[in-house]
Amino acid sequence: MTSLLFLFVTLFEVTSLCLCYKPVIYMHGILAAPDEVKPILDFIEKIHPGTNVTTIDAFSGYESLQPLWTQVYKIKEIVTGIMNEHPGGVHMICFSQGGLVCRGLLSVTRHNVDTFISLSSPQAGQYGDTAYLKYLFPHFVKKEIYRYFYTSFGQHWSVGNYWHDPHHEELYRNQSVFLALLDNDTNSAHNIDFKNNFLRLKNLVLIGGPHDQVITPWQSSQFGFLNGTEHILEMRQQQFYVKDSFGLKTLDRRKAIHTYTIPGIEHVMWYRDQKVFDCCIKHWLT
Repeated sequence: MTSLLFLFVTLFEVTSLCLCYKPVIYMHGILAAPDEVKPILDFIEKIHPGTNVTTIDAFSGYESLQPLWTQVYKIKEIVTGIMNEHPGGVHMICFSQGGLVCRGLLSVTRHNVDTFISLSSPQAGQYGDTAYLKYLFPHFVKKEIYRYFYTSFGQHWSVGNYWHDPHHEELYRNQSVFLALLDNDTNSAHNIDFKNNFLRLKNLVLIGGPHDQVITPWQSSQFGFLNGTEHILEMRQQQFYVKDSFGLKTLDRRKAIHTYTIPGIEHVMWYRDQKVFDCCIKHWLT
């Protein structure tokens, strides 16, 4: 009887401990797959055993090049069910392009996400001759590819949805069907809903660094971006912040934005690096 009682109490304590930790939803990056989550899954299991971690099993490999709104609304069907099962709230960790997918989800969903961890994601857009661009579009360079991306055909590529050429801002605002819309740079019937939904967040964690080599400029991971002379304007200098277009300024005033700049981390190492997890992610997963 004593042994059974001890076992019951132990199981109760373990179960109670697991219930203390909010579930985590992970969204992988471009050209990747759900198994990308394994390093982070191992890190979480060590500090919070039993945490419910769901990795989005959708748009893997070349399917990740599909338009981002297509991805957002398909994945919304998945995450809405998870959120409904956990009314106490969930966390999201979203890597690279996945961070934009998650931001789209946060804009179109009356979500219960506590903390959104944007892990090296081009939140202000992408503009650079990276290895990814050369691999996917070998016949273009950054100065010319706007001619393709800012067309109806070019917007059928996920990369085109967040390609942000600082030398062609008007064309970007007129042709971008995803990022410019999320930033509320364009008038839309969804502007108010996007902002109200995004402001349901309690914490926004922005992680990036100068040796990323893929997110270009790397400051985009923290909502900084290039102006027309290719000088960096940090987040608080961006018009979408100044105008509080989608709620970034409001979150900042709440002290809900937390920025981490980590040198020495290449793009594919962000979700594998123990140091990054310990200093930038672990704290938020309670």
